[in-house]
Amino acid sequence: MTDTREMARQERAELAALLAALTPEQWDAPTLCAGWAVRDVVAHVIGYDLKGTSGFVRSLVRAGLSPGRANRRVVDDLRDLDPPGLLALVRRYETPEGFTARLGYRIALTDGAIHQQDIRRPLGLPRAIPPERLRAVLDFAMVAPPVGAFARTRGLRLVATDLDWSSGRGTAEVRGPGEAVLMAAAGRSAVLDELDGPGVATLAGRCGAA
Repeated sequence: MTDTREMARQERAELAALLAALTPEQWDAPTLCAGWAVRDVVAHVIGYDLKGTSGFVRSLVRAGLSPGRANRRVVDDLRDLDPPGLLALVRRYETPEGFTARLGYRIALTDGAIHQQDIRRPLGLPRAIPPERLRAVLDFAMVAPPVGAFARTRGLRLVATDLDWSSGRGTAEVRGPGEAVLMAAAGRSAVLDELDGPGVATLAGRCGAA
């Protein structure tokens, strides 16, 4: 049985290890999330743990049920924290809590994996995501509304070339490394040149700013 709780904890631990090695300049570097520096992405990843499930609901209501506005509010709430303070929170919530622990910790696992790549790719700090963890993230990302992958990949068949995973029944395939498939399905156009297949052009047309 897949232990997604332990996977989510490992993902947070790896994020903490990455952040501990960053320079002050890297904390302020841009990410694949448009308009967000590394410190903003970290605040987003950890912010809902602080609020708990009821706090998440209140944040969403106050944001007019707009996930985008709610996310910005969460980031703004932690704007005054310096990098050591943000890192301390990641370590404190190494095992996710509150809303991010819902659905068998798959929210924290998927959100954390995608956003860690949002940080790593622009910094030129690649990693090999363990296959079992990447497979679990891919499965959940395809159906999680906030990721948007279901609509973005409609009519396409996604195939990971480095692990046993595929999704979709379309005739137009998109093939490539599992991590690149994940990031493209999540709307990150920066990875499209790592993919091939007749469905890439369609997916490219559906990718926008993260």
